[in-house]
Amino acid sequence: MQPDTHPGTSAERAALLNQRYRHHSATAVLDRALSDAQVGKVGMVSSFGAESVVLLHMVAVVNPNTPVLFIDTQMLFEETLAYQSDVAQALGLTDVRRIRARALDVAVEDRDGTLHQRDTDACCDLRKTRPLERALSDFDAWITGRKRYQAGTRAALDFFDTDGEDRLKINPLAHWTPQDVQDYMVNNRLPRHPLVAHGYPSIGCAPCTSKVKPGEDPRAGRWRGQQKEECGIHIVDGKIVRGPQKEGKVA
Repeated sequence: MQPDTHPGTSAERAALLNQRYRHHSATAVLDRALSDAQVGKVGMVSSFGAESVVLLHMVAVVNPNTPVLFIDTQMLFEETLAYQSDVAQALGLTDVRRIRARALDVAVEDRDGTLHQRDTDACCDLRKTRPLERALSDFDAWITGRKRYQAGTRAALDFFDTDGEDRLKINPLAHWTPQDVQDYMVNNRLPRHPLVAHGYPSIGCAPCTSKVKPGEDPRAGRWRGQQKEECGIHIVDGKIVRGPQKEGKVA
C-alpha cells in the first residue's frame, strides 16, 4: 500500500470516502471507487448467486477488466458453476479468477467431505475465508454485493467499510431495496440464476442451502436451523457473525 496515495487506516479512509460519496448513486460510487487513489487497487468478489448479476453487470459496464474473484468451494450447485461461466461470457468480463482451498488443507481438514455436517463455521473458514484472504492479499479494497436489507448484521451498512486495518470493502448496493434489484435486472435484461425459479432466493453451497417457503425471509434457506447469518467472509471483530449485533459492531 502506498502511503502517498491512500494514507491512514482503513477506518479513516472509509470515513473519508463515505463522506465524499454520501449522495452518489450506486453506479457513481462504483465508477469512482475504481479510479480513486484513496481506494487503491480494487477487485470484486462474487458468488454468482441469485442477485450477483446486477453488480457484475455494473462492473462490466464501468471496467470489464476488473478482477473478479469467484470462490469455488467445490460444494456449489452445478447450476451455479454453469451460470458463472455463462454470465462471465455474456458480460464480457475478462479477468474472472476461480479461488479454491488448498488441496492439502482439504485433505487434512475435510478428508471425507463431511466437515459441513460437523462444523459449518470450520467448513466456511476452510473453503471460503482463508482462500479469499490469500486471493485478496494483493488488493487494497474489494467490491461486495451486500445490501442493508439482507440481514440484521447489515442494517447499518454504508458504501465503504473496513476489512482489517489496511483493506476496504466497497458496497455500492448498500442502500438498494429488493425492488431496486429486480428493476435493474428487468431493465437490463439480465440472466437469472436458474435456481431462483425453483425456490432458492439466496444461494450458497449445495449442502447448506435449502428452498425457502412463501413468506419466509429470503436467506432462511442458508444454514437452516442454525444461528448463523454469514459464512465468515464478512466478519465482526475477527469472528463469524451469529445473530443480531450490537450497534456499532456491524461488519
